[in-house]
Parts: sequence; structure tokens; C-alpha cells
Amino acid sequence: MKWMELSVMTTNEAVEPISNILHEAGASGVVIEDSLELDKEREDQFGELYELNPLDFPTSGVRVKAYLAATSFIYETVEEIKLAIENLRNFDIAIGEGTVTLHEVDEEDWATAWKQYYHPVKISNRFTIVPTWEDYTPVQTDELIIELDPGMAFGTGTHPTTVMCLQALEKHVKSGDSVIDVGTGSGVLAIGAALLGAAHVHALDLDEVAVTAATDNVALNKVQDTVRTVHGNLLDSVEAPADVVVANILADIILSFTSDAFQMVKPGGVYITSGIIGARKDDVRRGLEAAGFVIEEVMMMEDWVAIISRKN
Repeated sequence: MKWMELSVMTTNEAVEPISNILHEAGASGVVIEDSLELDKEREDQFGELYELNPLDFPTSGVRVKAYLAATSFIYETVEEIKLAIENLRNFDIAIGEGTVTLHEVDEEDWATAWKQYYHPVKISNRFTIVPTWEDYTPVQTDELIIELDPGMAFGTGTHPTTVMCLQALEKHVKSGDSVIDVGTGSGVLAIGAALLGAAHVHALDLDEVAVTAATDNVALNKVQDTVRTVHGNLLDSVEAPADVVVANILADIILSFTSDAFQMVKPGGVYITSGIIGARKDDVRRGLEAAGFVIEEVMMMEDWVAIISRKN
């Protein structure tokens, strides 16, 4: 089978919305090649570092790659993708060049292209993300392993927003807690909450493809008795408040339902928000406080922000 590799040259700010556009167009996943990765100083407290090849990265900006089946409708799909990306400008999202290029690859090459980008990575004191094809032996007794297949959905667990959410969940989820994961994507946060001892996790996403991917990943990690994956818009399908609510989505969407989120957090419970670009930190913070939340911690990684707030 033939596949088309679609590449978009863009900015760091636009990576998440463009990834979502590609996902909705039928991409099995995305590869993010950020030019800043080459010069980034990294801490090694959570695991190994891997040598980066400059040839795999653009000289500036960010390149987002996706793989689409080379059907007879592929070029119509690409035109729709181009329009959707260009439309992001109407939402004041800087997309940079926004150029889209295509080239054909064989299925074997496509599979190899995925695997060269992913290795086990320890992202917190306890969590390690492990691709399904990698052999990995835990190095500490309380280590929590999340197995993921990056070909299933665009969320691989190693983006800064996801890393911060998992670190926040590690701090705040207690055994027996109930958790709501808004916009679950690949299900990595829901899986993490279950491994931390949550009694019930309600994981929902508006995208049916994401729900299917999350369901597969939940089964892969053997937490299907704890995690319920649901197709739903924001908190519409939630029937009862939870001890912890996590929403790793865009800032504007977070701001659109802060009052609903306040109602869905139990008194004394925690609301973890991320997917927030640095420039929107204060907007989201003010929105959360206006809804009644008390800000407990603001986390930053690269130019991304996670805000942990509590309902007193």
C-alpha cells in the first residue's frame, strides 16, 4: 500500500491545532520536528538523552509530518487541510509559512519512519512512556510504565503539555479518586491516572477516531476496568463531579467552559489545565479565578504552561 507523507512548515504555537487538523483528516499520527530541539539544554534527571541528527530537523520553525493513505481522494483531502490550516489565522494563531508539501512513501518506509522517532523516555519521578515495540526494564520499584503506539493517535505522551499534566497528576491523584480527562486524545492522561490508583476515570473526546485510539491504548495498558472512554463534547457526557479534572486542550477552549469545569470539580478537588501557550497564561489564569478556582501552581516547560487550581 502507498502512503503520502504530508509536511507542514509552521510555528511552535500552531503545532497543536495543525496536529488536530491532520488527525481529523485521517492521519494515523504526526511527527514534530522542531528546529529549537537541536540547541535545547536538557536535564537528565528523568532518563536517557538521545543524540539528535541535524538532518532530521528544519533550519528554522517547526515541521509537522503526517501520513495519509494514497487514495483517489488524497489531493482533495490535502486541499481541505490547506484551507483549514490557513483558517487558523482567523483565530489569531500564527502559522508562519504554513506551506504544505507531499511525497509518496511505501508502507514499509512509513512504519520505519514512525519507529525511528520514539524510544522509552522517563518523564517524571514515576512515569515512563514506552513504545510498544521497545523492550524496557523498569529501573525503580515504583516506576509506572505507559505503553503507547504512536501510530494510533497524535498524542505520544512526550509533548511538554502532556508531560506537565502527567507530573501534575502524579502529585495530586490519590488512591480511590475519581478523574475526568477532557479531550483525552490518545488516552495517555487517563491511563496515567488509572496507574496512580484512581478508582474511576471518565475519558472523553469529541473526535471519534481519538476515542477509538484511546480505547485501544487503555486496553493495551490493562486499565479498561478503571477507564471509560466516551465520545462527547467537553463535559456534556459527565454526570457527576470528580476529585481531579484534567484538560490538556487549547487556551480558548479552556476559557469557554471554566464555569462548567468548576461545577464538575468536587469541593477541595483539583483542576489541571494545559495546552496553553505562554502568551495566554495570564488570560487562562484570570478566567480560572473568575470561575472560582484558586491557583496553586503554574508550571512551565519550553513555551508551554500548565495551571493547577483548586476548588476550595
